[in-house]
Amino acid sequence: MSGYLPIAHVLGLMAMIISASHLMAIAAALIYDDGTAIAFCFSMVFNFAVGYFLWLATRRRERDLKPRDGFLLVTLAWSGGAAFATVPLLLTVPGLSFTDAYFETMSGLTTTGATVIAGLDHLPPAVNLWRHELNWLGGMGIIVLAVAIMPLLGVGGMQVYKAETPGPMKDSKLTPRITETAKNLWLVYAGLTFACILALKLAGMNWLDAICHAFAALSLGGLSTHDASVGFFDSPLIEAILILFMLIAALNFATHFLALRGRSLRIYARDAEARWVLLVLALSTLGIALYVYAHGAYEDFVTALRYTAFNLVSIATDCGFVNTDYEQWPVFAPMWMLFLSSITASSGSTGSGIKMIRTLILIRQARREMLLLLHPQAVHPLRIGGSVIQNKAIYSVLGFIVVYFMSIVVLSFALMASGLDFISSFTAIVACINNAGPGLGHVGPATTYGSLTDYQVWPCTIAMFIGRIEIFTLLILLTPAFWRK
Repeated sequence: MSGYLPIAHVLGLMAMIISASHLMAIAAALIYDDGTAIAFCFSMVFNFAVGYFLWLATRRRERDLKPRDGFLLVTLAWSGGAAFATVPLLLTVPGLSFTDAYFETMSGLTTTGATVIAGLDHLPPAVNLWRHELNWLGGMGIIVLAVAIMPLLGVGGMQVYKAETPGPMKDSKLTPRITETAKNLWLVYAGLTFACILALKLAGMNWLDAICHAFAALSLGGLSTHDASVGFFDSPLIEAILILFMLIAALNFATHFLALRGRSLRIYARDAEARWVLLVLALSTLGIALYVYAHGAYEDFVTALRYTAFNLVSIATDCGFVNTDYEQWPVFAPMWMLFLSSITASSGSTGSGIKMIRTLILIRQARREMLLLLHPQAVHPLRIGGSVIQNKAIYSVLGFIVVYFMSIVVLSFALMASGLDFISSFTAIVACINNAGPGLGHVGPATTYGSLTDYQVWPCTIAMFIGRIEIFTLLILLTPAFWRK
């Protein structure tokens, strides 16, 4: 057991540092005089005190992290961080149970965008800001944030970074030092967020709405300050701005960094993932717009294109904003959007799901298998973007996809066992494991997850969690081999 005390030491440091995130909510509480400042101050002190106690009790066990430590640290950081983040909600939202509060904070940190809270328009501004700040922090990953600053405290971070970075390209680095990589990613992330805030403010939002929706757009978190989500504003300009930044957030942030450093857009043209993400979204938007228009959902094609473009990009990129009740469309359209949420986001983006790179590997591996059936002695290396993909990475992708679909099946059955209908159960799990937000039926775009029972909320919470940390990070902890010395 003593071998895991260094992990507790790092968790204590992280808790103390992350407690500073309350300052923004406290400032909002004071500016808007919404009566929540004391609750956020208490939560901040409580978080810091627990972290300090944990750090103090384990300070003699400090050491550099081993590769296996990263998996346990990521799991505990996400699950524990969501638990501590419930404190302000429990103190400020009347009648909110711990189950619902934990679902809400897990939804925020995993950038899912699902909510159990109704009456968002009347929530205290500081509480709304807190929910969106969780989105923003979770977007690039609390662990990557910690990696950027932990070296200042003498803690190594490479192992944590590898365990947290999404997608199969975990070993690629932008700079020789991992801390510089993390800092550069955060600088790009913060700069794009600031640009989105200004654009939304100029488009007509007030400062609170602009900050909150920019946080949710760049993190692909999808939370909103209004029950009607982006439909509250009924503004094509605001929708266009959000589409742009959702697309940016769905692409690899390493690609954004390289494009900014090289001051050239050619980087995107050389990124196979980026090309396919944009192509799939463009063709799907046009196709679904024509489909819903042909079925009489809208009187003219331009209107159909407007609502299709926003909602399809939002769901496909795993954001979760909505501007209309698309469940009223023919069922093929919303089901296609949920399917896209499984595959569209790039590795290294703030989105979740299988990721486009894995989809490309899977499709090209299937093609390679067919060629090998025709020409058994031929050599057919699998290439993406000019690079040869090693068999080790291919097997890893195949294993991930099997576990991904099995997780959907098991958790969907867990919901159906409670009496929830198939459509609601299946789409809720798909939306949660992809961190996409709304599903269909009882959890559709016109409602919330608040209609679910406490039992039904937990499978959705688990789906959000394993979707964000990419399943294997948790499953590896359940193997006896992990705990052997």
